[in-house]
Amino acid sequence: MQIEIDFDVWKALTNLRDSEDTTFSDVLRKVFKLDATTHATKAIPRAEILTGASFKGILLPDGTLLRVTYKGRMYTAEIKNGRWVDHEGNIRSSPSEAARAISNTQVNGWRFWEVKRPNDGRWRRLDMLKS
Repeated sequence: MQIEIDFDVWKALTNLRDSEDTTFSDVLRKVFKLDATTHATKAIPRAEILTGASFKGILLPDGTLLRVTYKGRMYTAEIKNGRWVDHEGNIRSSPSEAARAISNTQVNGWRFWEVKRPNDGRWRRLDMLKS
């Protein structure tokens, strides 16, 4: 079973977690005032709820597109199976590492990239997701 939620709802649920051990189910039980001791069905693994890559606490769901124009050339990347995959198929560990691979300089990847998540209507700079 999978429940589709938009990014703002996911962010709000994440903010209500007391710790990493608190599941989204725990949060929803608290919000809906459900008894935590009774479960009608087996718990769903967290990975099945929403998959993607997390950088500095910001989740980029699978299917998120990234782009940048650098020195007149467009570069792209996508979040696939919880990983940042660049235009050449290389896996990158962070936005800044992906930016360095293109620019060959130290650069703030959060300001370098534009992002469009699966439910977004428009592109925005990646650092705008932090606010």
